[in-house]
Amino acid sequence: MKLKLLMLFLLIIPSLAGIAHGHTIDSVGEYRVEIGWMNEPVVSGETNAIEFYVSPLIQCPNIPKPIKCAESQEFQNGISDLNKTIKMKLIYKDQSITLPFSPDHDIPGKYYAFVNPTVSGFYQANILGTIIDTPISISMHPPKVEERSYIEFPEPSDITITQMIDGHTALIEDVSDLKETVSNLKETQSDDVGYTGIGVGLIGIAIAIIAFVKSNKTN
Repeated sequence: MKLKLLMLFLLIIPSLAGIAHGHTIDSVGEYRVEIGWMNEPVVSGETNAIEFYVSPLIQCPNIPKPIKCAESQEFQNGISDLNKTIKMKLIYKDQSITLPFSPDHDIPGKYYAFVNPTVSGFYQANILGTIIDTPISISMHPPKVEERSYIEFPEPSDITITQMIDGHTALIEDVSDLKETVSNLKETQSDDVGYTGIGVGLIGIAIAIIAFVKSNKTN
């Protein structure tokens, strides 16, 4: 069993490494630009940030397409002090929000746009402004935002929706039985006996509710 778990873990590691470096790279004039999520894999309902990198684009004589040239290079010699001249418009379907960039104080040319993506899916990041004297208006697509439930453990609450529905249904059935019992008592017994039956029934339901709550707390 341990050997199987080890083999599964070794298979998962490469895929996680690929996710951790899921950045998008492009070029704008003489500059290389790159975006990606700060915390990956990114999930809905969790505060995160889109990282934005800007660095000089080194010419690639053997690679005619600028985007391919940019993808062949690593981020280095970042361009600083751009947080006042660039911004990001984050778009999800027909909704959008404009976010400012905050510079990384340790890495020149690296910036953050903090956001809490509340819905899973694909987002579009439009980078707008100027890089020194070069205008930038480019659409980029960071990796997909996953559904938060995919990493949640254990259940978010002690009593699940199904358990609540089942308990509510059982309670309604008990109340219906009690009503029927009270009606029969009224027809066949005296008032004192009828009130006694009602009291016994209410006590029984109270005990059932307490037992239901305790059983869900122990599960």
